[in-house]
Amino acid sequence: MNEKEFIDALSAKTGIDDKRISKLMSSVADIVSSNLQEGKDVTIQGFGVFETKKKMEKIEVNASTGKRILFPPKLLVGFRPSSLLKERINSVLNG
Repeated sequence: MNEKEFIDALSAKTGIDDKRISKLMSSVADIVSSNLQEGKDVTIQGFGVFETKKKMEKIEVNASTGKRILFPPKLLVGFRPSSLLKERINSVLNG
């Protein structure tokens, strides 16, 4: 499902027009991004947790040249689904 399809589905389910849904989606993405940039987790009850993990800097050696390469630290973004979301998804398989 792409963003347009998601907006259409949400609009149909809520009765809110596409433009307002699109604006809300943009705001949600901005808020989640801002919090993740600050190293804060974002928890959505019944859905899951968006979280960051810091990957430390590392130095590796190029095997063919022997040159050392520094990889700077970076934040990795992950998503951990809630147990409710896992149950809902697995219920499809289990009938």
